[in-house]
Amino acid sequence: MPIYHKMGNIPPKRHTIFEKPEGGLYYEQLFGTIGFDGMSSLMYHLRRPTMIREVAGSRDLSPKIAVEKNIKPRLMKGFQVPPQADFLDSRTSLLVNKDIHIGLAAPETSMDSYFYKNADADELLFIHRGTGQLRTMLGNIPFEYGDYLVIPRGMIYQIEFDTSDNRILYAESFHPIYTPKRYRNWFGQLSEHAPFSERDYILPDVLETFDEEGEFLIKVKKQGVLHDLVYASHPFDVVGWDGFNYPYGFSIHNFEPITGLIHQPPPVHQTFETKAFVVCSFCPRLYDYHPKAIPAPYHHSNIDSDEMLYYVDGDFMSRNNIDRGHITLHPGGIPHGPHPGAYERSIGQKKTEELAVMIDTFAPLMLTEAAMELDDGKYYRSWLEDEHISTIGH
Repeated sequence: MPIYHKMGNIPPKRHTIFEKPEGGLYYEQLFGTIGFDGMSSLMYHLRRPTMIREVAGSRDLSPKIAVEKNIKPRLMKGFQVPPQADFLDSRTSLLVNKDIHIGLAAPETSMDSYFYKNADADELLFIHRGTGQLRTMLGNIPFEYGDYLVIPRGMIYQIEFDTSDNRILYAESFHPIYTPKRYRNWFGQLSEHAPFSERDYILPDVLETFDEEGEFLIKVKKQGVLHDLVYASHPFDVVGWDGFNYPYGFSIHNFEPITGLIHQPPPVHQTFETKAFVVCSFCPRLYDYHPKAIPAPYHHSNIDSDEMLYYVDGDFMSRNNIDRGHITLHPGGIPHGPHPGAYERSIGQKKTEELAVMIDTFAPLMLTEAAMELDDGKYYRSWLEDEHISTIGH
């Protein structure tokens, strides 16, 4: 997150005495990445953040792989993931590799009996349905339909929902999530040609400080195992912090599509990046304006990446029989492109109202057992004009 932010009370100089009004010291903690080389924040606690009272138990969350080596295009009906009360229990891993786990969640209730920390991965949550707030030790962030939430690894948080019908696309990234280099100048500021600016970020807005001792359950995911740790003080006891490493939000509705005389390639839709994958936002936009433009994407070969598309809303012009919540997977090694008729019917169209999230990975994705339960089994044949296969299956 290449933008400096601070909240609450901090001392004028780092790593120096910071006294409480009633006497005693606040406890400083560096929250950093990539050793001491990456982005970091300094926070100041009422109590030591190291007071583990008990390690109560653990359970393995490793995804169960069904297809390790895949060449078949797939369509998964994401809204068939059944709702569950608990946020963590509702998370269903679908597509995974050594760099990223992609899944869906349909939680019905807030996280009010425990706190959560992912010590393995940065998390990217896309809110498809529901409203609420992300509560963290560095402040709270309200969210609604269309919001991305970027949560750095190691961040302790809770999700508080206003609603019971919630749908989330999530990605666990084993590499830090950044804004695209192509849109940043040498200072790290987003450039004038970028499709969004720092003004669009949803920063933590309320810093809650809890002065409480007792037993506080923090579920910590480490090496794919969820551990139950009981701490002796409330984890949200930060009185102030500053730095560059913190959670933030960004609405897909604030993405400003880049258009051109002829069809623009997918990188113009890029919203986030790591060294192992990119995330793109397909948003309502005007089509190409060359008099002979073909707005539908040209056929292309994913030789060195797998493409996952999550369909959010609207009419996705290059696909037939696609519904909200569907996920398509176009594996590397074979070409893909518009469905029959889509290429031709796009000619002369002036705009699209599509809304979708794309994740392109540079290593092949494996399918979990849960993914296979959602797979329609016939999507790979949907480019055959004489088959007229419907993949929507109402």
